[in-house]
Amino acid sequence: MREIVHIQAGQCGNQIGAKFWEVISDEHGIDPTGTYHGDSDLQLDRISVYYNEATGGKYVPRAILVDLEPGTMDSVRSGPFGQIFRPDNFVFGQSGAGNNWAKGHYTEGAELVDSVLDVVRKEAESCDCLQGFQLTTPTYGDLNHLVSATMSGVTTCLRFPGQLNADLRKLAVNMVPFPRLHFFMPGFAPLTSRGSQQYRALTVPELTQQVFDAKNMMAACDPRHGRYLTVAAVFRGRMSMKEVDEQMLNVQNKNSSYFVEWIPNNVKTAVCDIPPRGLKMAVTFIGNSTAIQELFKRISEQFTAMFRRKAFLHWYTGEGMDEMEFTEAESNMNDLVSEYQQYQDATAEEEEDFGEEAEEEA
Repeated sequence: MREIVHIQAGQCGNQIGAKFWEVISDEHGIDPTGTYHGDSDLQLDRISVYYNEATGGKYVPRAILVDLEPGTMDSVRSGPFGQIFRPDNFVFGQSGAGNNWAKGHYTEGAELVDSVLDVVRKEAESCDCLQGFQLTTPTYGDLNHLVSATMSGVTTCLRFPGQLNADLRKLAVNMVPFPRLHFFMPGFAPLTSRGSQQYRALTVPELTQQVFDAKNMMAACDPRHGRYLTVAAVFRGRMSMKEVDEQMLNVQNKNSSYFVEWIPNNVKTAVCDIPPRGLKMAVTFIGNSTAIQELFKRISEQFTAMFRRKAFLHWYTGEGMDEMEFTEAESNMNDLVSEYQQYQDATAEEEEDFGEEAEEEA
């Protein structure tokens, strides 16, 4: 039934993973022992996407927990949902990578690869129709609750019935117009402090306005500095589909210059009746915007400044990396930035001219 296997690696991945399973289990009515205590058939309708039903009606997450040191694993095990995971799916080393990417990639990590792949294979074999794997790669500590709320929103379509973008491939087809431009900016609304959620009920227009705001984006770049190639929005809660469609159209009409005109109908919307815990309504946003190049430019500048001086390089070459790998990665990233810029500047007229030239040549 279109299953997804969740792989959580490293300290950050495992901490977010632990939070993610708390959020998902809560939404599907699963308690920390894996027993169902929900109140709606919808919760069980597509439960097999993320959970495997074991003997005795217990639901076990399709999760694989990986780390180079046992510390994080122990804290996950002793956490609120620690007993829900399959014990064989914990794979860990003893030494840690000491924040050195090459150590994790070439030496310490390489020793764990086979046992991780073995567990992944077993987990994949227990699926009827595996649709993909899910990994988190964020870079911040205390945003775990926010990240898990956004992940819960993005995966709503995969977990509850009758949705647009109902599997990973459909989501990719709608969101990725060119193969290399697949870096999305997620967003979430309402962004309120955890304590004040129940005091404030937002309307659909407010939600729509908030979710397109730069402050609600999970990537450090401003969408007003680029243009949207494609957008997917998932609204959650009891609301009128008509109002949602009107508001989304309204945003596009008012800000038409921020959407490329040569991809028609590039904003897709889904509505799911079940809101996230603690909110009456929420919306999760995935935008494929050319503004993401700001983020790559920033990383590239920081990288160049250090690489010119060969700072920290010995830590990586000492683990078997080559300097050329860095140079290639840098030029690859610069190419990506120019590709985003090219599509940001493109207009519908240019596309037509291009089509006419092609016809003449033919």
